[in-house]
Amino acid sequence: MSGVWIYADKYEQVFELLTAGRGLADSLGTKLTALVSGDNDTAQDLIARGADEVLLFPPLAEDQPVQDYVPLMADEAREADPDIFLIAASLKGKEMGARIAARLDTALCSECITMNIDDKGKLQMERLMYGGSAIQTVSINSRPQMATIPPRAYEPAQVIDSRQGSVRTLKKPEPSGMKVIDRKGKAQSSGDISAARVIVCAGRGLEKQEDLDLVRELAGVLGAEVACTRPISEEKHWMTEESCIGLSAKEVKPALYLGIGVSGQIQHLVGIREAGIICAVNSDENAPIFESADYGITGDLYKIVPALIEEFKK
Repeated sequence: MSGVWIYADKYEQVFELLTAGRGLADSLGTKLTALVSGDNDTAQDLIARGADEVLLFPPLAEDQPVQDYVPLMADEAREADPDIFLIAASLKGKEMGARIAARLDTALCSECITMNIDDKGKLQMERLMYGGSAIQTVSINSRPQMATIPPRAYEPAQVIDSRQGSVRTLKKPEPSGMKVIDRKGKAQSSGDISAARVIVCAGRGLEKQEDLDLVRELAGVLGAEVACTRPISEEKHWMTEESCIGLSAKEVKPALYLGIGVSGQIQHLVGIREAGIICAVNSDENAPIFESADYGITGDLYKIVPALIEEFKK
């Protein structure tokens, strides 16, 4: 066994991959290697959270994109021949994973939500299909077995102070010819819904944009973040895409989700499948959201939401 490798271009996602990778490495009786850009303190933190080895990338030049690490990672993987290589399914991660797989002439399973090792020591992966209405089980015959893992599929690894491991600094990657001209952050209409413990979601049942103030007032009372469905962000343009929940948007994992005027199409339900408690307010008693809701109220949201606000204020 040559080990399990993990890589994420976003540092917080490395912790989630450490949880996934540690479980697989233990099942195979092999080591876990994390590839990351950072310094020795970064490496020691990852070792404390489950890595046996850390391969450190030196900093890139200001105008170098993170994709310049791809040839370096492929060369290292070709030499070390890991059994499994997991990459976080961020926008950049999915692109980099595909490019690394092509260089290694191996297959790549995208957006895996669960993984385990079968009785033959082979990686079995599951991913959603048909808008979340089915689960596909996938295995790969080539090496390394590669997969991209969506955010929040695994809990972040915790620190164990007694752990020890090795650190190796890799060579600086050669410039690819592509240069970063400028970096601009996206403006967000709210906080990060991906990390929110309570979410109030606005759906198509709202009649006009000003009615979002009612949803925001309810969210303020609950200490929640405001999110929306695809029609609100893409069709009506009342909120930004960063606030949208769904299969092609963000998947969330709040302790409490409250949908206001949300019909509950399958694409949206995929985005809230990991929510602790799902509550819904909708005037249509046959709305699909009620099939997934733990609690539901059928009625006029313009009467129910003000009543909820008053009750929660008490």
